[in-house]
Amino acid sequence: MTEVRVLTGPALHAALDDVARLRIEVFRAFPYLYDGDLAYERRYLESYLAPSAIVAAAFDGTRIVGAATGTAMEDHSDDFAAAFADRPEPLTEIFYCAESVLLPEYRGRGIGHAFFDAREAHARALGRRFSAFCAVSRPDTHPRRPVDYAPLDAFWRKRGCAPLPGVSARFAWRETGQINETDHTLQFWMRGL
Repeated sequence: MTEVRVLTGPALHAALDDVARLRIEVFRAFPYLYDGDLAYERRYLESYLAPSAIVAAAFDGTRIVGAATGTAMEDHSDDFAAAFADRPEPLTEIFYCAESVLLPEYRGRGIGHAFFDAREAHARALGRRFSAFCAVSRPDTHPRRPVDYAPLDAFWRKRGCAPLPGVSARFAWRETGQINETDHTLQFWMRGL
């Protein structure tokens, strides 16, 4: 049976390498096509040791099979703050639901909802009024889009999230099969809490 638990303190620190490996594995698939590096991932994930951060992990026994991260928006990347410069919501009222990664064989079991529930409960406890996240934008005609690919838009809309027109960030990463990093557009979505 799969169980979702919020990790803090030593348990969180001990899980960072597992979460890093999951990010590399899950984001390697379309639409991210991310060619990850364990050392980079480990450094990146240390930001989730901040007081405002949360990591919810899905366990199958003792094995972590999925994880979702989040933190106060102002504690995350400056690029994300810049994307919200023209929005009326103060950054101090937004909680950023960052990564959500789950191995394919565990999908469709309600774990994604449990991830959002845990992060949004944490956000409310911090006094946040909004929950936001971003996802890479890819055209329907992308040459590496699998025939059976189903975007998560319907899942996000079912949870009350909506894309924010004109609110996006650009990040560079190396895609699988590439030598150099390329820029990618990430579209923000948000909902009130």
